Amino acid sequence: QVQLVESGGGLVQAGGSLRLSCAASGSTFSIDTMGWYRQAPGKQRELVATISKGGSTNYVDSVKGRFTISRDNAKDTLYLQMNSLKPEDTAVYYCNADVPTWRITYHVWGQGTQVTVSS
Repeated sequence: QVQLVESGGGLVQAGGSLRLSCAASGSTFSIDTMGWYRQAPGKQRELVATISKGGSTNYVDSVKGRFTISRDNAKDTLYLQMNSLKPEDTAVYYCNADVPTWRITYHVWGQGTQVTVSS
């Protein structure tokens, strides 16, 4: 079993920065790709960025050049550095981990952390 706990959310002014962290515990050796997703009020959850175990990254167009995803496999921690924040970045941010098994791939979610960007 894998558990994920996010931290680092908060209130920030437009143009500011925040760094989110996601600490993984349990059977962390089994984690493959990890990612950050977000869900704004009244909207569907959307992908923000993903990173493979080897470090390959992928970003949604709206955050390219502003957000950086990284992971420290030794510390079992995923990060999201968010710069030049905009009010439209306001959402609950969720950490996700893909845990493949011989039968299926489990998608594990954290509880979420609120990010609010004021204009």
